[in-house]
Amino acid sequence: MPSTTHAPTTTTARTTTTTGRLALADGLVFRGRAFGPTGRGLCTQAEVVFNTALSGYQESLTDPSYSGQILVQTTPLIGNTGVNREDAESGRVHVAGFVVHELTRRHSNFRATASLPQFLADAGVLGLQGIDTRALTRHIRVRGAIPGVLTDDESRSDAELVELARSAPSMAGANLVPGVGCTAKRGWDEAFGDWRWASSGKRLGGAADDRPGVAVLDCGAKSNILRHLTDRGCRLVILPYDEPAAALEALLASGEARALFISNGPGDPEAVTATIATLRSMLADDRGVPMFGICLGHQLLANAIGAKTYKLPFGHRGTNQPVLDVRTGVVSITSQNHGFAVERESLERAGGKVTHVHLNDGTVAGFELPGRPVFSVQYHPEASPGPHDAGPLFDRFVDLIELAG
Repeated sequence: MPSTTHAPTTTTARTTTTTGRLALADGLVFRGRAFGPTGRGLCTQAEVVFNTALSGYQESLTDPSYSGQILVQTTPLIGNTGVNREDAESGRVHVAGFVVHELTRRHSNFRATASLPQFLADAGVLGLQGIDTRALTRHIRVRGAIPGVLTDDESRSDAELVELARSAPSMAGANLVPGVGCTAKRGWDEAFGDWRWASSGKRLGGAADDRPGVAVLDCGAKSNILRHLTDRGCRLVILPYDEPAAALEALLASGEARALFISNGPGDPEAVTATIATLRSMLADDRGVPMFGICLGHQLLANAIGAKTYKLPFGHRGTNQPVLDVRTGVVSITSQNHGFAVERESLERAGGKVTHVHLNDGTVAGFELPGRPVFSVQYHPEASPGPHDAGPLFDRFVDLIELAG
């Protein structure tokens, strides 16, 4: 598939209209009503994916892992609760476009500060409503995640839009992390506050200055992950995704950090070569440093030990994904958002031990390095949105930090 850039491409035309279309690279075109920043003739190219969650659309829209993707929500009615600042997973909307069956005409929630259409209008991200999202989702499940074009520009023909979709950037080989993570070292001190019930795990004691430091490689970290770590007593030092191993070693040597966390993020993990190189160097020096990776962080840790990753047909995106802990036999219902997975055979050859398996398709959902305080999971234990079954994984990380001293 031809591709000239890995980022979503947006152009503006003179024609303005509230009619919108989604054209797919295989020739299928859906026509509905545009919402959000209408009248600008926007035309956005990106991969089209779907999410089966019943709620949490604002968290999904602001999740950096959706960068470079047009998100289809399978729940038929979206927008009921409006939007608010507290539920955002980052400082901006990251999806390239948003597609729903029916948009709520009037939201109703005492916490809401704006409507969904206004939220997208402010972000400059086009939405489309009034199409058969069930048919679209079934099509993606058969065809696989597919490049598409979302537009409210009626001056372009369907055939022209299909051709644009065919030239959309491929997610395979795309390094989208530089566009979503931090670019300089920073701190983080926000915990759950009044929402502390969401984090029922253990907490490290001691004064603020005595809290154990955790270096976070920011590949597009969701805010709720950072809140979980902070709420458990960790002092976070957030670093760019391409922070060199020497800088991390200096943090560890100075005592500013005692552990390493690798965040979620978008795109193809094998393309994030800078982070893989850093992790490979850190793992080569077996100093017993606790390491925990989530989603993209899980994949990057696997790549760092020599395992391979591959693109799934249509990915796992939703809040009802069943995962088996093969060590205990316990099944957790998890929140997931990823389009790539770790190849089990190469992981085991590289010395990784599979700890969790996705029950829908048997893909690797978690692994550890035997004899070392290093583990990761493919899903999202921060549950934003989603169930809280996997929250104790943060407790496990804290336990490892305590044991490491």
